[in-house]
Amino acid sequence: MSNNVSGATPATEILARSEHGELSEDGATRARILDLIIERGPITARELASILELTAAAIRRHLSILLDHELISDHEAAPAGARGRGRPARHFIATDKGRGGAANPYSTLASEALVQLAEIAGADAVETFAKERFSRLAEKYRPQVEAAGADPLARAEALAEALTADGYAATVRPVGEGSIALQLCQGHCPVQAVAENFPQLCEAETQAFSTLLGVHVQRLATLASGEHVCTTHVPLFIRPRRDSEGNHDH
Repeated sequence: MSNNVSGATPATEILARSEHGELSEDGATRARILDLIIERGPITARELASILELTAAAIRRHLSILLDHELISDHEAAPAGARGRGRPARHFIATDKGRGGAANPYSTLASEALVQLAEIAGADAVETFAKERFSRLAEKYRPQVEAAGADPLARAEALAEALTADGYAATVRPVGEGSIALQLCQGHCPVQAVAENFPQLCEAETQAFSTLLGVHVQRLATLASGEHVCTTHVPLFIRPRRDSEGNHDH
């Protein structure tokens, strides 16, 4: 078994080690489950079992441990169409502790620096800093996104891969019948603790996504505002408008 454990948060690495610091197979499985919950939550035990090809009982055992460690929690999933009879399936999301989103000395220092910048140069200076930071990030990702071609879905998937490589645990989720749009979801944010006090970072990131994808995107939720995932709505095409007689505009 490899000694490398996939994961974007300190919690996953801790779970993957035994009390003697050795790689534990059960711990590595729990780390992978936590990674999937971070990336794809809200997610059910059945979905996790299908992805990992494990029994439902095994998944429930690992989920119980993750719940006991307060690394995940239950999520009240919105109904998707008519439900059958019986209790709805439990959905799970990662907690702030599970994502490793708690403030650390570096994020505290960054927040204090931005506070000082705002006091000295004003709020506009913070906005300028945020725009420049994500402009550099966009230029870093641009070659990978451009290599995906003109298809908006392919470009979004390429962006998600680039974000994941930088620790954002990003995924692409189709929205609506015929996939008229998608959601770019980020289960982890390396600057979450800073963005909680400076939403300009989230706004600048959204603008960078719009520039990279070549469409107007809309931020629906952020980890910094207390949601379980950062969600950006990305249209795949623009619906043609209809005139008063129901004909399409050209």
